[in-house]
Amino acid sequence: MQERDLREEISNIKNEAIAQIMSAKDVSELENIKIAYLGRKGKLNLLIKELKNIPGDERKHTGILINEAKNTLIEQIVNKKNAFKESARKWFDPTIPGHKPIVGHLHLITQAIREISKIFEDMGFVRVRYPEVEWDWYAFGALNFPENHPARDDWETFFVDALPSPKYGPMILTPHTSSGQVREMLMVKNSPIRMINIAKCYRRQSDVSHVPMFHQFEGMVIDKGISMVHLKGTLDYFARNFFGSERKTRLRPSHFQFTEPSFEIDISCNVCKGKARLPNGQGCRLCKEGWLELGGAGMIHPTVLINGDIDPNNYTGFAFGWGVERTYMMKSGLEIPDIRLIYSSDLRILRQF
Repeated sequence: MQERDLREEISNIKNEAIAQIMSAKDVSELENIKIAYLGRKGKLNLLIKELKNIPGDERKHTGILINEAKNTLIEQIVNKKNAFKESARKWFDPTIPGHKPIVGHLHLITQAIREISKIFEDMGFVRVRYPEVEWDWYAFGALNFPENHPARDDWETFFVDALPSPKYGPMILTPHTSSGQVREMLMVKNSPIRMINIAKCYRRQSDVSHVPMFHQFEGMVIDKGISMVHLKGTLDYFARNFFGSERKTRLRPSHFQFTEPSFEIDISCNVCKGKARLPNGQGCRLCKEGWLELGGAGMIHPTVLINGDIDPNNYTGFAFGWGVERTYMMKSGLEIPDIRLIYSSDLRILRQF
């Protein structure tokens, strides 16, 4: 056999063996390949017998090629065996602890809504939800807002590009869950109502305590003999269960078109602990005065009851509306100085929950 033919055969045998090694399915198959190519009667060892027919200098060079091919195949077989061992150890060895998968969790707003719902449901409130795309009449007209009220301005409310209704006016993205008040009254009629309406709302606002899309929860109770005492007791019960007994609340007289009397409910800031300043001496960006506004509340205006087909001479009621995001930011132990962070992908914020 000529030298160049023997070199070509060495290369072909090596490539053929490597292909079989790479496609081997188990260690047993690798052993068979090893015997077939490297055994005493293997293909490479049989070529050594041909060296005697090659002149001296050429014989030496050809022998080196055979040894290099053998070493390459041995290395490939060892690597393949190690791969099998690693695979078996990783997937089949029951004594090795498993790898815990990364598990996510519900968004904090979903968690907040569930927690808020549970507290009010324990008091007998029924969870409802009304349209996010609403008519102007339900959002404003039925709630005693005059035609020229600033809340109806397009700098405050998102208006939908659609034909207005002759009866209900323009179509809007509801700016508050209060639009569900009259809908609930018309549905239930002159029966006792304990409603908690939680839904998305939309306003053209964006700063440390406002976002254009947010969630509100609207509570409403209507029955005979309902007074401010019932409202105050309901809000105190919620505050104790949601925020904890160490937080303080206060009431401020206010004005809303759909309640009379009306007031704002504030709670001591959880970021600065009600001091209006952080431990480093800087002013608190969230509250600025040590208090955070939760939302509005009051006794339902008689005009609103009439618009809901309820006789204000026989029934009274109260209502309140708070933002879910702002309310959750005020929980003790949380550090969220900007409401916009809630809808960011900053894991330092999201991993708190």
